Amino acid sequence: MSDLKFQQCSKTVMDNIADPYITFDEKGICNYYYEYFELEKKHVKKGEEGKVFFNQKINTIKESGKNKPYDCILGLSGGVDSSYLAYLAKKEGLKPLIVHFDNGWNSELAVKNIENIVSILGFDLYTYVINWEEFRDLQIAYLKASVIDIEAITDHAIRATLFKLAAKHKINYFLSGFNIVTEAILPKAWVFNKSDAKNIKDIHKKFGTIPLKTFPFLTAFDKRYYSMALKIESVPLLNYIEYNKEKVKEILIKELNWKDYGGKHYESVWTRFYQGYILPEKFKVDKRKAHLSTLICSGQITKEKALEELNQPIYDKEQLIIDKEFVLKKLDLDESSFNQLMKLPIRKHTDFETESYSFFDKYPLLKPFKGIYNTIKKK
Repeated sequence: MSDLKFQQCSKTVMDNIADPYITFDEKGICNYYYEYFELEKKHVKKGEEGKVFFNQKINTIKESGKNKPYDCILGLSGGVDSSYLAYLAKKEGLKPLIVHFDNGWNSELAVKNIENIVSILGFDLYTYVINWEEFRDLQIAYLKASVIDIEAITDHAIRATLFKLAAKHKINYFLSGFNIVTEAILPKAWVFNKSDAKNIKDIHKKFGTIPLKTFPFLTAFDKRYYSMALKIESVPLLNYIEYNKEKVKEILIKELNWKDYGGKHYESVWTRFYQGYILPEKFKVDKRKAHLSTLICSGQITKEKALEELNQPIYDKEQLIIDKEFVLKKLDLDESSFNQLMKLPIRKHTDFETESYSFFDKYPLLKPFKGIYNTIKKK
């Protein structure tokens, strides 16, 4: 990257550091700026249209849950998005089964926020506790594989757990906290497909040391079964209302005694360390750029304000020392071993098996037979 001239988008704070796919037009505007508004136009419902669509979804969910203990399922991390979804569910009279996925990295503040939310709103809480030895082995396998999206394993397991519990309780809808106005921008070079069970399995096969007997996988077959056979649908309610991050935080603080974490997804100690240290140190990625650029596009902050935030240290020095010591101890790694993992050459997720990277991609000479194979497979 040293021979590449630095360029920052004239509208957002996205730049060409650690992003080989970014492009700029003659005005210096990057592709993410235009892509944001395409996504907003396609997925976000505003004004009266939003109210009507939102109310229709709420009524549909309620109707599906008649004579059932629950009409929807909601994964609660204690962060802004999921906490506000829980608040909305109560306000709209829904009957969600609240699910918390404990991967061993919860901050004390996250635990307290979840306790307050469930207690105040009066919802049932199911906590899924991951098998720590398996999960630790999987995280270390990802560090050894030297791929960028170590968080994929948590996101994958959360989704698998929600689908399985929805099926068990005959729930047709789960409330998703994903929203365009705060999360739309994220370079594909910085993440990988969270649903790709094959990629997780292959990375662990090559670098893991113990069998994954209990890890909740969500295969391609599972996804089709849950969505097509059981008609389980993900509903991004936050796309159908006015969603302003700072205003939402004020509501959560006032109504649910919620406390702020100081960073996106920093309810997890691991996520704080991963985003604040591993990503910028090893991969030269500062995810704040994507989060802030999204907020610029949705009109929630100015570019000047975003640049001010980027000028602040990505990690408080004292907190980094505390977190690093905690992470290494929990992963049972000494500092020398961890530093060696950080220095490993970066690899792509597609260096390993994926659901979209087939046998024929590995062996190009056999590609002429791919069409025949796909025809037989469909029969």
